Amino acid sequence: MYKEVGAIKKKPKRGQSRKETQNNPEKKILLFGKDIKDLLPVFKKFPQLKVVQENPDFVLSYGGDGTLLASEYAYPHIPKIPILKSLRGHRCIPHPPEEVLKRLVEDKLIPYRYIKLFCSVYPDGANQPSHKFEALNEVMVEKGKINTAVRFKIWIDGISYEGEDKDILGDGFMISTPFGSTAYFSNVTRGIFWNGIGIAFLATSEAVTHMIVSENTMVEVKITRGPAVLAYDNAPASIPLQAGDILVVKKSPNDAIIYSCGVVHKLSEPF
Repeated sequence: MYKEVGAIKKKPKRGQSRKETQNNPEKKILLFGKDIKDLLPVFKKFPQLKVVQENPDFVLSYGGDGTLLASEYAYPHIPKIPILKSLRGHRCIPHPPEEVLKRLVEDKLIPYRYIKLFCSVYPDGANQPSHKFEALNEVMVEKGKINTAVRFKIWIDGISYEGEDKDILGDGFMISTPFGSTAYFSNVTRGIFWNGIGIAFLATSEAVTHMIVSENTMVEVKITRGPAVLAYDNAPASIPLQAGDILVVKKSPNDAIIYSCGVVHKLSEPF
């Protein structure tokens, strides 16, 4: 077979004093969201900020959590500043845009790192993956037909979860990051976690609903009876799966960087 969230400590560049780092050079901002035109008048108050279409220093997402995920999908690894413009958005800054931009100019926003998952999909018998992608929230696999179950096997660091001669029957499964555990994972398991990688079963024959493994774990899943469909975060396209297809999921070497106006508090206690 094939952090806890922590604030990033900024350090002055070599040869720079702390005073020099506070001169606030021009920052290039790419705006993302359906209502970004509403922000343009606010930007006129901050000449230190330049709105660009490419090569930004930051991506400002204006909407809810879905807009934030879409911005990370479109512009991965570029630091995100998510400003809330939605009825729901636990991961977004709930302050007026002018206040957030003022803090950005003054270097008073706090950056946090969040792990992402890296997933490779190997079609039946293939040595090379047909798909490779990263996910900030989760990787989800569900049955391809509403009236038939999907069967699958899971290996945790090469060790079969159910035993080599058994598989799992049900609606599917999801593999989640701590960041994503506050979303669909929480709806399924009624809990969240803050370290590691979460695996949740969707209406399966298993006696447990989920398990949490180390963030350095490699998870392999083989579809033993399909059809099934794979989706991740809010990516626009899904991936059809058939019997024999294998997913390999592990921690991505790249983190998402998301800014906040203050300390990020846990939404609830961990498992």
